[in-house]
Amino acid sequence: MDLLAEYDDGSQDSAREPMSGTLEEASSSGRMSDSPPSSPESASPIRLMELKKSAAPEISDSLLLVRPAGATVGGTTKKPIDPSQHKVNYNPTFEQLWAPIAGPAHPYAKDGMAQGLRNHKLGFVEDAAIAPFMFDEQYNTFHTYGYAADPGGVTGNNIVGDASAVHLNDGASVYNLPQHEHRKKKLDKKRAREPSAEGDLDEEEIEKRDNPASEDWLLKNTKSPWSGKKEGLQGELTEEQKKYAEEHAEKKGEKEKGEKVETEDKSTFHGKEEFDYQGRSWITPPKDVKATNDHCYIPKRWVHTWSGHTKGVSAIRFFPKYGHLLLSASMDTKVKIWDVHGSGKCMRTYMGHSKAVRDICFNNDGSKFLTASYDRKIKLWDTETGKVVSSFSTGKIPYVVKFNPDEDKQNVLLAGMSDKKIVQWDMSSGDITQEYDQHLGAVNTITFVDNNRRFVTSSDDKSLRVWEFGIPVVIKYISEPHMHSMPSITVHPNTNWLAAQSLDNQILIYSTRERFRLNKKKRFAGHIVAGYACQVNFSPDGRFIMSGDGEGRCWFWDWKTCKVFRTLKCHEGVCIGAEWHPLEQSKVATCGWDGLIKYWYSSALGASFLHQFDVYTTVSL
Repeated sequence: MDLLAEYDDGSQDSAREPMSGTLEEASSSGRMSDSPPSSPESASPIRLMELKKSAAPEISDSLLLVRPAGATVGGTTKKPIDPSQHKVNYNPTFEQLWAPIAGPAHPYAKDGMAQGLRNHKLGFVEDAAIAPFMFDEQYNTFHTYGYAADPGGVTGNNIVGDASAVHLNDGASVYNLPQHEHRKKKLDKKRAREPSAEGDLDEEEIEKRDNPASEDWLLKNTKSPWSGKKEGLQGELTEEQKKYAEEHAEKKGEKEKGEKVETEDKSTFHGKEEFDYQGRSWITPPKDVKATNDHCYIPKRWVHTWSGHTKGVSAIRFFPKYGHLLLSASMDTKVKIWDVHGSGKCMRTYMGHSKAVRDICFNNDGSKFLTASYDRKIKLWDTETGKVVSSFSTGKIPYVVKFNPDEDKQNVLLAGMSDKKIVQWDMSSGDITQEYDQHLGAVNTITFVDNNRRFVTSSDDKSLRVWEFGIPVVIKYISEPHMHSMPSITVHPNTNWLAAQSLDNQILIYSTRERFRLNKKKRFAGHIVAGYACQVNFSPDGRFIMSGDGEGRCWFWDWKTCKVFRTLKCHEGVCIGAEWHPLEQSKVATCGWDGLIKYWYSSALGASFLHQFDVYTTVSL
């Protein structure tokens, strides 16, 4: 600090002396007679650029002298070894062997710099740079007034340009105005606001001026805080303005009333005939569809593609118990059902939503299914005829829809909404019979457990809540600091475990018993699902667990060992859904945001299964 203080007292005074002398000489040579003298208190301070100066303290240069050749310290030369030398007659130090011949030293060297490049005991010191504001000020001053401060201080007067202009402008820059300029501007503003002489005004104008309620008083009164801010009243609207106002009012009214274009509910049948010669419907399961094997194999061969959707597929569901039909919901607002067991073609398209379809769900016998869409509507469809049986809405976006699995409660609908509620409808009457309102974020999943007496819900609030069906009171609340949002939950075939897809790229397992504890010994990881609601599913025998990921792969883990068994590259983009066939245990359907649905099988099934798909590989509609 003493060195810095000493440097401040000496170097700054010496650097400022030439500038002060220059200004005195310039000002003593003469002034304009019409400009009053300016004082430091009244005028803006003069801003001329100071000389460059070193930021290093003053230290004796005797330590920087290079020793003469051959000089030694303690018997060892300090000179680096010549690389062309073949013999060394002494034991050199490590620093001598690695010292640079020229240029800066290695960054890990003790001194860090070659001796010849030093200009200070502490290394190499550069002169202080010019601040951007100072540079802009002098640059603009030179182009405006014709002079500026000399940044190098090479010339004797420390000024570059016209020295006489310094006297005329009192040495000010473009950012500093002399005192008389300030006064002149104030006078001009005052004159602009002053009213004209009373001799030029008649009695009516004088009365308006003196009346505080008049516009003239408000416009010309300098003491009023609203002085000059009064705007004249607008006259009548033009025809163009009236037309625009009417259109704007109509649009605003439509938005407030929520009037939207209604999409017509319709469906198209694409099969050959809706009934066969025996009068059986096209959704009737074939009699030869039976469980072929109780042992599941991991699929590894891609056998078929359905490509009827024009946008990404958000969910797929097999027909309950038999799986001979596959229902798919897409972001193109359409729902399609595909033939899996027979021709492999699209059988029917259901059109009734105006925005992307988020979720779908079959009832127990497959005769009806529910759709939830971003157009804030839930619709109940007849699978066979394609007609809309009923429609439900609360004005919020439904994220998940579920039938009550009990046979005697197939008329009960549960929907998780974006307004943090689970809403329960009686579809027979169309009335809301219950609301479960405890979550702090949008509800993502609804999963029935304990013989359908309870259900588990997950939400964007990063928690799990367990409810007693029909009672809007949480009986179990699971929330830990390490938990993330869980957009997909599936029950194990033995109904003892829940598999929850966590957005921190892992699948967590919870018990469905009374306490719903986390099983810390089972954790499935390796896939990347952060940000995507990828579906998790089990094989029918419970030996494997699978999930899609954000990179288009489908992952298979062994349930007992928790190790990755196999990965398949299924889609370009996100593989959002994966469903295991309920009867043919070694077949899997996957869907992705590339708009495709793919069917996979295990080669262990043999050639008999391949023959079924010889006639088609890709079906598009």
